[in-house]
Amino acid sequence: MAEFNGTPNGEGRRYAVIASRFNHQITSKLADGAMDALVRHGASSDDVDLVWVPGAWELPYAARRLAATERYNALVVVGAVIRGETPHFDFVANAASRGLADASTEYEIPIGFGLLTTDTVEQAEARAGGDHGNKGWDAAIAALEMSDLFERLDGADEG
Repeated sequence: MAEFNGTPNGEGRRYAVIASRFNHQITSKLADGAMDALVRHGASSDDVDLVWVPGAWELPYAARRLAATERYNALVVVGAVIRGETPHFDFVANAASRGLADASTEYEIPIGFGLLTTDTVEQAEARAGGDHGNKGWDAAIAALEMSDLFERLDGADEG
């Protein structure tokens, strides 16, 4: 029986971090965390692109466009949707999440999911380098592991 695991190794691979500018005080920290994780785990800074979009709604479209280029081994997506007084939160959070899942499936590319969906700014801050860590970092680690796993699985198909 063969067993496969990915490791967070970005050496020789290309990544894109897609970040939402809306709630920039949160998302800039998430993007920084993602970029730091990629570089600390072997990705060359020259092999990591940072792409800013207006808001979480635009994240899936950017992910699809970048995935279609076939330049990247994985994408990392970060953003913050914070609940307000209207149902807008539900529409944006659901559509962005579904769109990213669909893009990952259609293009067969790992997408590290760092889209915060919180009730308060304080909860978002806690997840952007606060008490709950940095979910941008965590999303990048998932992308690193999955891109490594996919490469291992592709190699197993050839062997």
